[in-house]
Amino acid sequence: MVTAVTSFGRSGLSDWLIQRFSSVVLGAYSIFIVFSLICGPEITFASWSQLFDQLWVRIFTVMALLACAAHGWIGLWNVLTDYLTTRLMGGKALALRMIILTVYALVTASYLVWGVEILWGS
Repeated sequence: MVTAVTSFGRSGLSDWLIQRFSSVVLGAYSIFIVFSLICGPEITFASWSQLFDQLWVRIFTVMALLACAAHGWIGLWNVLTDYLTTRLMGGKALALRMIILTVYALVTASYLVWGVEILWGS
């Protein structure tokens, strides 16, 4: 069954909803960062540190990191399934798709851990 292999048993609707929700979070976070850069005081380490010392900014940043990971996972899976393996290789490249997704998952997990460490580390 294609659904079980592609989405770990979730429906296409849940992937669509995750993709849309994550894009809203990423869009809002991008607007917040751009607004902070344009309208904030001079950009120094102290001002940037003061901004990210606020709990709500840290939570918003973690939400953006998780949204980026989810959005990227679903998007990459769709590109690999629809274009790379199906159209270019006739659907016979499951191993290649799994290798690419595994590398993406490892890199993304390390970025998530690193981001949390930066936000809440010592």
